Amino acid sequence: MLVLGLETSCDETGVALYDSERGLLADALFSQIDLHRVYGGVVPELASRDHVKRMLPLIRQVLGEAGVTGGQVEAIAYTSGPGLVGALLVGAACAQAMALAWDIPAVGVHHMEGHLLAPMLEESPPAFPFVALLVSGGHTQLVRVDGIGQYQMLGESMDDAAGEAFDKTAKLMGLRYPGGPEIARLAEQGTPGRFSFPRPMTDRPGLDFSFSGLKTFTLNTWQQCRDAGDASEQTRADIARAFQEAVVDTLTIKCKRALKQTGLNSLVIAGGVSANQALRQSLEGMLAGLKGKVFYARPRFCTDNGAMIAYAGCQRLLAGQHEGPEIKVQARWPMEQLPAI
Repeated sequence: MLVLGLETSCDETGVALYDSERGLLADALFSQIDLHRVYGGVVPELASRDHVKRMLPLIRQVLGEAGVTGGQVEAIAYTSGPGLVGALLVGAACAQAMALAWDIPAVGVHHMEGHLLAPMLEESPPAFPFVALLVSGGHTQLVRVDGIGQYQMLGESMDDAAGEAFDKTAKLMGLRYPGGPEIARLAEQGTPGRFSFPRPMTDRPGLDFSFSGLKTFTLNTWQQCRDAGDASEQTRADIARAFQEAVVDTLTIKCKRALKQTGLNSLVIAGGVSANQALRQSLEGMLAGLKGKVFYARPRFCTDNGAMIAYAGCQRLLAGQHEGPEIKVQARWPMEQLPAI
């Protein structure tokens, strides 16, 4: 089955073409980072308008690179939630219009299921069952995965997601948007051990997360240094390192607990923060000690992209699932509500 995938959940327009027999044929992505950077974060109305501007040119580009005509596409998958409603509507409307014009089925895909399944696009994909750490700007979740649609929520963030904490902390320290890569870049220059930050909620049982307090702790440390006349770039780097180490250690501790609780030794990390090299190294070291393995997508498929939507949609389409002609999106959508296939 040849599936066109559309991703418009937030600030990246992604299009991809996936074939169930030949794999990924082509993909393209346009990031709106430069558009939103001047505002220090995503402006929903601007995001929606830019998706409208980019969608059709990207579809033409992907079809051209794959050497495929519109009439050869057999189905369309699009992100129908969770995300920004206006942005989601652009992809949903475009998908349903093309499905109607080409007389082919369309299916709405859960954004986080797309992230969770992104490692399946790699040469050595994970086998079910496994534990997944979904870590992005909007989500931090630990999920037991027994198959597509067979999800058991083990723990999630009580407040800020890890990626959100990265972005907010960077903004409080005067770094540019998006903050995650800026914190990671600075952390590489930081002095080990100069600052020690708490590892939130690791001193109690359970698998839930909380990063709001860590964000406040980081801000107070930065303000204390500035008040003392020490606002150098090195101090900023030292604080960034301490913050990143605290987040990485917290995620690693919780992942280890989840693996022991489930008795599994395979871990998938997915979402934008999964591209963080310090996190990957920490989890790989932890899994090596457990004689297990960690799986993740290549860096360009860690952030939002059309390939993961095309793949996830293809699996559900092959199972006979598809949508009616209605244009439906969901800003919030618990992943446990998804049907198993």
